[in-house]
Amino acid sequence: MPAEKLSFEDFQPGRRFTLGPKLVRTQEIIEFATEFDPQPMHLDEAAGRDSILGGLAASGWHTSSMLMRMMADSYILNALCEGAPGIDLMEWRKPVLAGDTLGGHSTVLEARPMRSRPGMGIVKFRHAVENQRGELVCLSENSVMIRMRLPPEKANISSELSA
Repeated sequence: MPAEKLSFEDFQPGRRFTLGPKLVRTQEIIEFATEFDPQPMHLDEAAGRDSILGGLAASGWHTSSMLMRMMADSYILNALCEGAPGIDLMEWRKPVLAGDTLGGHSTVLEARPMRSRPGMGIVKFRHAVENQRGELVCLSENSVMIRMRLPPEKANISSELSA
């Protein structure tokens, strides 16, 4: 019998989910950049070394995509997720270089039922991604829509908390 998926009720403020590890390979940096962000420092090791990034570096958009994959592997694919309304914060703090190993955590900041969609809630997360040296490379915040396990009338949720 498959395990029950995580629902809105499982995402209490303060709960943390581990992200990674994710080894960043040279070839994937070049492939992503070739298709989506063809700047020299993302395509060529020498150009990366000559840039302010100090080596072949993943595009910030690639870093964001790797974060999304780590989130999916950690909890999104095991939850009753219905998508996200957007991203509130995305900061690329340090370059992600070929050979780096990424890891980190997602922390639930807040969770509230949705007034406009009974049976669903909004969960806001903060994601912190570090390299193998413990340096923060990416900081992000976003909200995700997650279905409730119980119907709203049985979940004992106050209407004052709804938005």
